[in-house]
Parts: sequence; structure tokens; C-alpha cells
Amino acid sequence: MSDQVSFGYEDVAPEEKTRRVGAVFSSVAAKYDIMNDAMSGGMHRLWKDKFVRRVKPQPGEAILDMAGGTGDIAFRMAERGASVTVSDINQDMLDVGIERAMERGIDGLVWSRQNAEELSFSSRSFDAYTIVFGIRNVTHIDKALREAHRVLKHGGRFYCMEFSTTDWPGFKEVYDLYSHRLMPKIGKLIADDEDSYRYLAESIRRFPLPGQFEAMIREAGFVRTRVELILGGAVAIHSGWKI
Repeated sequence: MSDQVSFGYEDVAPEEKTRRVGAVFSSVAAKYDIMNDAMSGGMHRLWKDKFVRRVKPQPGEAILDMAGGTGDIAFRMAERGASVTVSDINQDMLDVGIERAMERGIDGLVWSRQNAEELSFSSRSFDAYTIVFGIRNVTHIDKALREAHRVLKHGGRFYCMEFSTTDWPGFKEVYDLYSHRLMPKIGKLIADDEDSYRYLAESIRRFPLPGQFEAMIREAGFVRTRVELILGGAVAIHSGWKI
């Protein structure tokens, strides 16, 4: 089983996960932002605002926003004057982001289809690397973290926000019931896609716990790592520095 990776609660071959995740996001791309509002009660907007405040994008900085397809994080960082490259492995997600940018009159973003595990960018190209609610869908997370470290300049910073498992008594049980029972049903109602949202719920449960993921970030070469938990760990902001 060592050559297999998780796809929700299944263990599959790496190439099979890559194919299936691609199909999931091609399916949900058009309704992705509407579903984010529905599933989080709009709280994802507050989490993303907090995340960008932690990144502290500066005018003129070069930032790579990985798995940033629909542009939510990139738009916020561009408002602060950063030069943002939006990358995603899924062209359908990027197409949604490009359309949203045009509707908002947001110019200057670079859109680039990229595999997080094998970035085409030169080493030491970016001042910051961000990835939000995307790294758990990467086939080989350790490779993506090493690539993030490679493309950052010395003194560059890594920021990741990802779903995790809450440890708040009472809320944990409600959260588990919601994600396993209701999330797929909401996906069926709004996006006509129950299976994709069942996978997204399951993928959260298979993702490493915050302390375990922080250790992976350190193993990739980052220092001064930090974890900030939201809702008892339901969401976690991870950070680290390349020195």
C-alpha cells in the first residue's frame, strides 16, 4: 500500500488520485464560490480576510497563489499592491477566476496552469507562497511543500490555510455530522454533484492533523513555523519562513 495515496476514504494509485481530483474540480468550478458561501455560511470570506492579513502582502512583492483558481485570495492580495501569479492545476478553475477578474475590472494578475508538485518557475522567484484549501488535494503533499520552498526567495514566507479536524467538545460531533451528511446534500442541491462534495468532506478527515502538517512543513526546509487554529482546528493557518 506504500505506493498508494488517499482519495477521500479510498486508497488509490497516485495517478488515479490526480485524475479524480481533476474531475472533481472541473465538475464544481462553476458553482465553487456559491458553494463556499453555502457550506460555510459566508464565514470563508472572514477566514480569507484573516489569512491575507497574516500574509501582509506589500506593494511590488511577487506572490505565488497556488491552487488559487477562482481568484479569491489573489484579488485580496492584489488590492494591497502585490504582484500576484495565480496558479492551479485545473484549467476550469482558472477560467472561472479569469472571468471573475474581468467582471471586477482587476488587471495585472498572471494566470498560470501549474502542478504544485512540479512548478515551472525558477528557484527563488517569489517573496511569498500562498495556498488556501488546496493542499489536501495534492497527490504528493511533500513534493508540493519542497517546491514551495524552492521557488521562494531567501527570507520568503509560506502561508497555507486548510481545513482540519476540530477538537471542541460538542462542536466536533456537529461538525462531523454536517460534513458527512449535509455537505454532500448541499452539493447535490446547489451544484448537482453529491459525490464531489462527499469526497471533499472525506479529504478533510484524511488530511494530517495540524501538528503533523506543521512537521511536514519543517521537513520541507521551512523554519519559524506556526499554526493558528480557527474554530478549534476546523480551519488552520500554517506559516513558515525560508532562510
